[in-house]
Amino acid sequence: MLDEREFQKKYEEVFERLQKRLLAVGDECGFEVEGGSGKIEILFEDDDETRFVISPNSPVRQIWISALTTSFKLGWSEEKNAFVLEKTGEKLDEVMSRILSQQLGAAVTV
Repeated sequence: MLDEREFQKKYEEVFERLQKRLLAVGDECGFEVEGGSGKIEILFEDDDETRFVISPNSPVRQIWISALTTSFKLGWSEEKNAFVLEKTGEKLDEVMSRILSQQLGAAVTV
């Protein structure tokens, strides 16, 4: 397991890249991206005012995504050099692509 400083450095790098990519995809696909307080929120303009939240959970050294009435918990994989969803082996960008595609009903690549 990463120590807290290593975790913080890795998630900050990942979050910065992810936020930039989500901003670009959001412009194309019609959703808003907000960042602050160490988390990213994706806001959809639908009747339910759907919101995805991506945030670090430092005590367990994971990135958590709250989306589609599910909590996705990604831990650091040295082998893949990425945060990975253990159940599926998907990297963070692959999880985001899948859940955004599911929410929007169209293929999205993050």
